[in-house]
Amino acid sequence: MKENKPFLYTIRFVAVAFFSVMIVLALGFVFNKFVIPTDSDNTVSAFNDNSVRFVIDAGHGGEDAGAVADDGTLEKDLNLKIAKMLYAILRLNGNEVILTRNGDTLLYDYYDDLDDYTGKKKVYDLKNRLRIAEEKDNSIYVGIHMNKFSVSKYSGLQVYYSKNNDTSYELASSLKNAVKANLQPLNNREVKRGDSSIYILNEASIPAVLIECGFLSNPQELSNLKNDEYSRALATCIFSALSQYAK
Repeated sequence: MKENKPFLYTIRFVAVAFFSVMIVLALGFVFNKFVIPTDSDNTVSAFNDNSVRFVIDAGHGGEDAGAVADDGTLEKDLNLKIAKMLYAILRLNGNEVILTRNGDTLLYDYYDDLDDYTGKKKVYDLKNRLRIAEEKDNSIYVGIHMNKFSVSKYSGLQVYYSKNNDTSYELASSLKNAVKANLQPLNNREVKRGDSSIYILNEASIPAVLIECGFLSNPQELSNLKNDEYSRALATCIFSALSQYAK
């Protein structure tokens, strides 16, 4: 069966009253000019110490491009685009939220000041992302990534969860269900427990999930992910699940 095009998904999505409000808030001049952070912005506001804080982690960055599509599209760029959209929607709704990165960079020197990071950049980058996620109580970690496989037919969002916090599975399931119900009706992928190959999920003590937003190796899904309208709808799905979980 041929999948609907992104704009058709969005029309169906907007038909739901709650999501419609969110799309309208996220679109246009206000969204792009005043809400999405630039590289120089401070990406966290002062909130009550008891507030839930969402830590949105755009995977890769800088010299680490992540997966690369056949047309040259870089995972790190799509990760950051969706992370910024999600950040904007969360902030518009009064949530405390931080981006681990809001520019094209790795975080190996975020806390540390070594003279030589040769061979250590990835290790320090991951450790610092985890530090950012856990430096305050009541944090929820959401990693944004993309998938790629040698066979182009595979598609669909996939969510991984940390085994270290009992509520991570609940959050992962909510994310998967929100996307299936509103954006990817053919997506029957099950959530998976992160193992030692996913450092942050393996080490995190807080609720933590990693979202593989789609396959760069699938031409249609790549086209969707490059489309801002589709990406914004995806970010809104993620926001909805996070909001329900945090209540």
